[in-house]
Amino acid sequence: MKILVTNDDGINSTGLRFLADWCRKLGEVTVIAPKYEQSGRSQGIVIDRPFEVVRSDALSDLGVLAYSIDAAPADCIRYTVDRIGDDFDLVFSGINNGINLGHDIAYSGTVGAAFEANYAGLRAVSVSTVFHNIPRAAEWLDAVWAFINDRGGFEFASLFNVNIPQEPRGIRFTEQGTTFYRDHFVSQGDNKYRSEYYITRDVDGAVNLDIDIDAVLSGWCSVTPLTTRRTDYAALSQLR
Repeated sequence: MKILVTNDDGINSTGLRFLADWCRKLGEVTVIAPKYEQSGRSQGIVIDRPFEVVRSDALSDLGVLAYSIDAAPADCIRYTVDRIGDDFDLVFSGINNGINLGHDIAYSGTVGAAFEANYAGLRAVSVSTVFHNIPRAAEWLDAVWAFINDRGGFEFASLFNVNIPQEPRGIRFTEQGTTFYRDHFVSQGDNKYRSEYYITRDVDGAVNLDIDIDAVLSGWCSVTPLTTRRTDYAALSQLR
């Protein structure tokens, strides 16, 4: 199996190293990741300047070919497909330092790279975990991979978003939730503001483990099949 690994935390991130190392058991691994952290870039791309692409020795001790790109996660995929090839069997993005659930999926550079891969016709899996939990999350990659494959996951979907809590109690297929945090903008003086977030959803009340947010906050690994199609088919049917 030929595997492409990327992320949004940068070529030197811990999560990328753990994921690339794990992927070696599945096949031949190539890493193409941003030069610097690109969190929150979603599926944004660089169109107003040339960007640097260089070989990197960040993962040379693993025997993994790696490239650093001074652009966004989606650009890593776009460059790869155009200049290296689109014959990868699978794309992994992560392991992200921070969960990507509900509406937050729209902001995530980690998930954005997986979406871009899917646009190119490649199967993709984005992987995220709670802050400072990368090594523990990596221990669950075998179980998550088996969970998807044992249930014929790729026969039904070509894009999965995986989120791993601190101490998983198991794994569940889920659907995308809504909003679980809000931003509060704090004045820093000189007309400058800094965004600080606060959680708006907890497990003190009705819990729906079929929703990605509730599942992860309740201690379950969440595996959500996603689609790049944004048409509201129910509305379209009525409008037609």
